[in-house]
Amino acid sequence: MADEAVFRGRGVAKFRGEGEALVTRQGISFFGGVDPDTGKIMERGHELLGKDVTDKVLVFPKGKGSTVGSYVIYQLRKNGHAPAAIINLETEAIIAVGCILAEIPLVDRLDADPISEIRSGDWVEVDGATGFVMVKRRVPRH
Repeated sequence: MADEAVFRGRGVAKFRGEGEALVTRQGISFFGGVDPDTGKIMERGHELLGKDVTDKVLVFPKGKGSTVGSYVIYQLRKNGHAPAAIINLETEAIIAVGCILAEIPLVDRLDADPISEIRSGDWVEVDGATGFVMVKRRVPRH
């Protein structure tokens, strides 16, 4: 039986989404780091290299790279490969603008470290309007 946890953060993009978590301790550059045609991480040396962000709740510290990254996030949506939601430690303008344009829920500044508390494979519900994040853990924590 999976256990659950609820966290509260700052809602940035006021949409709702849910999906399987994909977690990394590394920042993500959407411009050059994520293929907008496939949704796959293509940044060399990235711990998620080859992983698909499509319909995942993407959990990472913050974005990095060019402001064109906002457009890449929008292209992911148009191409059917957008994440279901994004959770950052501290988001910045590139990710915020991209999520708003693409209508992807975005939450940051959780009351717990999401990178430590959420594991890839957990089921996560994100409410970007309230900042609430519910995690249904696949493997209960001890």
